[in-house]
Amino acid sequence: MKDIYVTSPLLPPLEEFIPYLEKIWEKKFLTNGGEWHQQLEKELADYLGVEHLCLFANGTLALLTALQALRITGEVITTPYSFVATSHSLLWNGLTPVFADIDPVTCNIDPDKIEALITPATSAILPVHCYGIPCNVDKIQTIADAWGLKVIYDAAHAFGVKKNNHSILNCGDLSILSFHATKVFNTFEGGAIICPDARMKQRIDYLKNFGFAGETTVVAPGINAKMNEVQAAFGLVQLGHIDHALARRAEIYHRYCEWLRDIPGIGTFSVTDDVEWNHAYFPIRVESTFPVSRDWLYDALKAQNIYSRRYFYPLISSFSMYRHLPSASAASLPVASDVAEKILCLPIYPDLTLEDQARVVNIIREQVGLTQVDKVA
Repeated sequence: MKDIYVTSPLLPPLEEFIPYLEKIWEKKFLTNGGEWHQQLEKELADYLGVEHLCLFANGTLALLTALQALRITGEVITTPYSFVATSHSLLWNGLTPVFADIDPVTCNIDPDKIEALITPATSAILPVHCYGIPCNVDKIQTIADAWGLKVIYDAAHAFGVKKNNHSILNCGDLSILSFHATKVFNTFEGGAIICPDARMKQRIDYLKNFGFAGETTVVAPGINAKMNEVQAAFGLVQLGHIDHALARRAEIYHRYCEWLRDIPGIGTFSVTDDVEWNHAYFPIRVESTFPVSRDWLYDALKAQNIYSRRYFYPLISSFSMYRHLPSASAASLPVASDVAEKILCLPIYPDLTLEDQARVVNIIREQVGLTQVDKVA
């Protein structure tokens, strides 16, 4: 049987990419803010509706640098329900993660749990737009303003997401994107920081290039986090196909919802009418009313060469470098602990065929004895 993975990278026609490579070979300018790097920063900022965008070699380096750029210290309130890079970026900066429980509907950090965790050592909040579903940005900002805290959004899943026709990447002090191969928009590896003004962009650009502000002037203890010209060129080609890719994701999402809606014990996610979603993932909730557990279903799919993912399991707070923290106990995180045992992300990507999607759904339907969906519907 054909392998079906939870995602597959968006790859534009190779013939569109080759002319960019030929120009790179001709000019022999491979990195350090070349032509394609500068063009991609501009075109991405225009496409996303943001003022300033700084490209990075990957999203984790962008997160690390954002914390440096804002001079974050002490404790940072964040979510335990994310990929480990979110909290790892705090440890690498000598910061202490403080885990807040999540909202049971969106799986984002619960704003109502934040204030009780603020101490004199708290300097920032690091929420995640999980699955690309926007956090309650208004409530989070109100708390941050009241307590004098910075807000950095891990927006790795949120490429192109809008709320009330405005990019959610403009919320908070900084937002971080990932352009990893598994993401909606990819540059093989890659990432970006969205920032509000030219001064902050300049500081970030210094930090991602060893702190150089000139040939012999170093103004900060920077790092090497620059995106190279091959990645940037690939991103430019990708931009020409991203609208079609997003439309295909939406189509696949709606078909899943139709094919799963009559299955007891299987819940799906949706967004409010004011959100323009990118359908970055297709998570389902496997509730206790479903005949088998989430992990049993995961294994059943895997036995048929279908590789779903338990995003996010286990919780970040359960790993050895975090579990000693007072905020990391399961008792402190009842919603996140419950959700982590129920969520399963099904395959979704632009090239997912109708037949392959039906294969996924029919394994779920057969657990409750429902009729199979038509593979050529």
